Amino acid sequence: MSQRSVLIIYTGGTIGMVADPRTGALRPMDLAHLEKQVPELERIGVTLQAEAFEQPIDSSDMRPPDWVRIARIIGANHDAFDGFVVLHGSDTMAYTASALSFLLEGLSKPVILTGSQLPIGTIRTDAKENLITAIEIAAAKDEQGRPMVPEVAVYFEYRLYRGNRTVKVHAERFEAFRSPNYPVLAEAGVHIRYDRAAILPHRAGPLKVHEQVDEAVALIHLFPGISGAWVDHALSRPGLRAVVLATFGSGNAPTGPALISALQRARDRGTVLLNVTQCVGGRVEQGRYVTSRALAAMGVVPCGDMTVEATITKAMCLLGRTTGPEELERDMAEVLCGEMTVS
Repeated sequence: MSQRSVLIIYTGGTIGMVADPRTGALRPMDLAHLEKQVPELERIGVTLQAEAFEQPIDSSDMRPPDWVRIARIIGANHDAFDGFVVLHGSDTMAYTASALSFLLEGLSKPVILTGSQLPIGTIRTDAKENLITAIEIAAAKDEQGRPMVPEVAVYFEYRLYRGNRTVKVHAERFEAFRSPNYPVLAEAGVHIRYDRAAILPHRAGPLKVHEQVDEAVALIHLFPGISGAWVDHALSRPGLRAVVLATFGSGNAPTGPALISALQRARDRGTVLLNVTQCVGGRVEQGRYVTSRALAAMGVVPCGDMTVEATITKAMCLLGRTTGPEELERDMAEVLCGEMTVS
């Protein structure tokens, strides 16, 4: 059997930074020296190639066109490699992982995003383990020779999460991510133990890479005392096609007439309103309480237990396919790649 191969795609982020010996400032590492920083890669038994953004991007500056760029690289190299590892800053990793899950329709190979909280050259770095295990998972096969994890996933600190179920929950701890509404796909200890029931089934058919993303999506995080006039102003932006409402609890919102009227006017203009809970865990059950019945009555789309990151990126990717309001409302309620639980 030929040796398995993995393509490493470096976009930027802490994992690829090294300290300048003179100034101490962090700068992007030359991937040609990756094996020097992680000599264990020589013994991993996987053929590695790397492709890097010419100008590494801090993940806070990652934008939808960059998601498309990563998807294109994967699409162009899909048949040549057994899996892919995307090195990415942790701050917006959950957004990129979610977006890639929607852009890579019919994906049948592992795309594992990873990063670190400390640069790879730091003595106490978490980067080496994250990188080595991400590569192992990207190259892993089952007994039938099929990819073990044929989906987009995030690996961080001994756990593998579905990409579009992942949220960043801590700015400093190595355990920076959680998947609050879905089981972990694998845990790495002495052995890597996969939860096969949680992993997406293998899909037949060719990979389709979607290359259009529509950024005409906004997020409004509700809070006590939010001004209906401010919401009305925000929703009046020309060209706005969809708005994610991060609501309280199981999908509840203030019932003041100014706010409700502002939302109704947006609906009348054809703006799609999407309801996602701002809680870390749980799901939207629109209409369960009086405080969400007005949203249900005006046609706000409940997004179940999707994360905010998945809801925003799903809307952008669907709108990039020239989806109209009715089609977007329908498709947002469908499970495309494991991003929400069917109630």
